[in-house]
Amino acid sequence: MKDQTDKNRFVELRATGWSYDRIAKELKVSKQTLINWSKELSIQISNLRAIELEALQEKYSLLKRQRIEFLAQQTTAIKNELKKRKLTDVPTEKLFNLLFRGQAILQQEETDLVFQEDSAGLDLLGDLKTISSWKG
Repeated sequence: MKDQTDKNRFVELRATGWSYDRIAKELKVSKQTLINWSKELSIQISNLRAIELEALQEKYSLLKRQRIEFLAQQTTAIKNELKKRKLTDVPTEKLFNLLFRGQAILQQEETDLVFQEDSAGLDLLGDLKTISSWKG
């Protein structure tokens, strides 16, 4: 029987997209053992995949916050440049188009804000704590 170290390595390899065949050769275990481990460790594999994906998104500036910050900076730079220019300049039309496209993208990035608070007391089911939510 394989030890916890092998299971941990399996989780790492599976989370990074390795196939069962490749992992079986690496860890020298049968595919059926890996399938069993996959059922047992599915939550850990999913969580590690999510962590890996988040790291990639952060590395390549794909996180929503980073996109919003970048687009906002570009929109501000374009607005500042437009303030310097006369409307008779040829590139101005292009700057307006960039401005409008940037603003449209920023609007798509808008998210409803949801706030929560803990409420003390008993609810109908006897729970001691409930959560109230509202949109900002």
